[in-house]
Amino acid sequence: MDNTTIIGITSFIIVVLFSLFSAFLLSVKTTKKLSNQLLAGFLIITTVDISVFFYHNFIELPPILEMFRIQISSFKDPLLFLYILSVIYSDFKLKPKHAVHLIPWIINIIILLPNFFLASKETQIGFISNFHLTKESYYISMIGRIIEVIYIVAELYYLLRYRKLLLENYTSKDAFYNYHWVKQLIIFILIGQLLTFIKAIVRDSGEFDMAFVNIFRIILLLFGLFFSFWLVFKALLSPKLFRGIAVNLRLSKEIVKDGNKENDNLIKNIKTFMNEKEPFLDPSLTVKSLSEKINIPHRELSVLINQELGQHFFDFVNGYRVEKAKSIFKNNTETKLTVLEVLYEVGFNSKSSFNTAFKKHTGQTPTAFRKSQ
Repeated sequence: MDNTTIIGITSFIIVVLFSLFSAFLLSVKTTKKLSNQLLAGFLIITTVDISVFFYHNFIELPPILEMFRIQISSFKDPLLFLYILSVIYSDFKLKPKHAVHLIPWIINIIILLPNFFLASKETQIGFISNFHLTKESYYISMIGRIIEVIYIVAELYYLLRYRKLLLENYTSKDAFYNYHWVKQLIIFILIGQLLTFIKAIVRDSGEFDMAFVNIFRIILLLFGLFFSFWLVFKALLSPKLFRGIAVNLRLSKEIVKDGNKENDNLIKNIKTFMNEKEPFLDPSLTVKSLSEKINIPHRELSVLINQELGQHFFDFVNGYRVEKAKSIFKNNTETKLTVLEVLYEVGFNSKSSFNTAFKKHTGQTPTAFRKSQ
């Protein structure tokens, strides 16, 4: 079996898998309908892009449709970016301003207008046959690579901002499942784009024969096959995904707050409330739920903790949980409790998060601390 046959079979399998998964995403009933639609759109366009490796054996598209098929790949980066936003923000909605993502595709069409779309059919056929050698192809490729970098930077920015928002507003480990999902997705996309970039350099350099280029295509397609299985596994089998945060949630440093002489008193009241009422024993405690208990607007509470105290809400609450655990370990009457029982009693919901927080605040693991007592 030669490389061309392997490429055709592998690409066909990916197209079938992506098509089935897209059909499922578009038909399944869910509260995250927009997210499913955006991801399905990304997968459908990817299948159209990959189909080039085998569909010529069955049909021959008119030149204009073939060019639109080539240029439709410009929508992959915008769809993926909007999908990531829809996963991060639970109430994300498409708005007229998002039409700006159509600009790269429109620019590509304008570039092709004089020498392709306005040319005769015979000229279009010749243009398509040697498209990768044309100046239009060069400009479109350059613009595409710049756009890819812009989207990658934007995705990384929103990912890092998402993590900060979670740290400032949540303490439950479940709230971070979305973050880990988006992070892993971006890593996979970066690997795929890197492989595509290397393949393009190898293909356009002219120093390697087509057999060598096909090897990179096989590697890229095998990665796509692995990615498709991973995507199905993560999206269908992990029920804790897609619990986004409110789209209007802001970082504490982004909240404009006038100077207030009562800050010290408010912070003192917060600490007193935490020590006396122990709201941190609730594993799902958020800055919003705490603000309702203590009767302080949640944005003001976020600023007080994250800016005035210089701590993320996540670390602030876990500090009280660790102190509570330390007091239990020191109490001779409760030494029979296991570490697992203690972590649940003080508000943690996993052993890994308890160990990480405990070591961060004390420099010791819970077991080591207990033995030292």
